[in-house]
Amino acid sequence: MTKVKNKGQKKRIWTLPYHLMLLPGILFLLVYHIAPMFGSVIAFQDFVPAKGFFGSKWVGLENFKFMFQLPDTWSILSNTLIIAVSKIIFNLIFAVLFAVLLNELRHLWLKKTIQTIAYLPHFLSWVILATIFRDILDPSGLVNTVLMNLHLIGEPIFFLGDNSWFQGVIVATDVWKEFGYNAVMFIAALAGVNPELYEPAAMDGAGRLRRIWHITLTSIRPTIVLVATLNIANIFNAGFDQIFNLYSPVVYATGDVIDTYVYRAGFVSAQYSLATAVGLMKSVVSFILIIVSYKLADRFAGYRIF
Repeated sequence: MTKVKNKGQKKRIWTLPYHLMLLPGILFLLVYHIAPMFGSVIAFQDFVPAKGFFGSKWVGLENFKFMFQLPDTWSILSNTLIIAVSKIIFNLIFAVLFAVLLNELRHLWLKKTIQTIAYLPHFLSWVILATIFRDILDPSGLVNTVLMNLHLIGEPIFFLGDNSWFQGVIVATDVWKEFGYNAVMFIAALAGVNPELYEPAAMDGAGRLRRIWHITLTSIRPTIVLVATLNIANIFNAGFDQIFNLYSPVVYATGDVIDTYVYRAGFVSAQYSLATAVGLMKSVVSFILIIVSYKLADRFAGYRIF
């Protein structure tokens, strides 16, 4: 309970209901986010489930040393960076492009319809989408059938079974799923652009493309910089759900990322200490990148939370 002065009088405010409203969220964080952090001690042990945390042998940094000695470590890191960075770049480009093109439409009903259609795939699970894409991209699926009928290819392409195609498919399908949702922030930013800026430009002979380049994109540049900067924190998040549902052992060379490797090492091979060490390394680096991204966002876009 707190006391607040109101026109010379003391007024009591009962704060217990507000704290009770926060209680479920706090319990959720404690149970599912804070408590599991104590399991990170496994990364420094030769963990045996039967012995538990307190009975397993302490090995210090041996798991981390072993991790960097594995031949697959660097390929997994490079795959993660290539896929994650490509997703960040292309999602940003297509989201901005979609928002700008949508902003050029003058029929409100058409604009809302297109935005809704592009927005919906974000809410579909990768379990569902993976099944659809497997059928479409199958050697006997729709894409190969169309390409062969148009005589663009001579034989079917194994999009999900060929290392030269797999990363491109992962990035393309993620962009298709997320560009409508990612464009929401840019659409909101475009709504704040003063329409009176376009009239003098048109009178000076500026065409539509020049008006888009010099007025529209310039006006939302701070938002673009902010989103790009904050995405630095996701540079090690290549998308576990998507890749896990689409990849196979055939494309491990280009499709295996940190999250899928941790899953296989921990749950399939029962190498709990190694899997925890890899996951902990990713978490530490991601935490550092989050701090860096917010510092850059504050410097270049004036964005602050605290």
